[in-house]
Amino acid sequence: QVQLVESGGGLVQAGGSLRLSCTASGRTFSNYVVGWFRQAPGKEREYVAAIRFDTHYADSVKGRFTISRDSAKNTVYLQMSSLKPEDTAVYYCGSGRINSDDPRQYLYWGQGTQVTVSS
Repeated sequence: QVQLVESGGGLVQAGGSLRLSCTASGRTFSNYVVGWFRQAPGKEREYVAAIRFDTHYADSVKGRFTISRDSAKNTVYLQMSSLKPEDTAVYYCGSGRINSDDPRQYLYWGQGTQVTVSS
């Protein structure tokens, strides 16, 4: 069993930056894919980025967001820059064995962290 805890969300103005963290306990991340997803009110959960041996990004965040891993801390980060109001959502990290943009492929989820970008 893997427990995931996200942190780092908050309120930021458009053009600003935030760094989200996803820390795992119960099992190391090293053999798993870790993905970041987001969900705005009334919308489906949307893929943002994923990391295992390499990194992948949704087109909507490419060039603005960076996903990275600190194996010693069993933590995956999402550095978000040039934030836009449309980035406002609850951000979730998930962990699974298949590198996918489909949230159904992820086995474990955190509780989410709110990111609000004001215009």
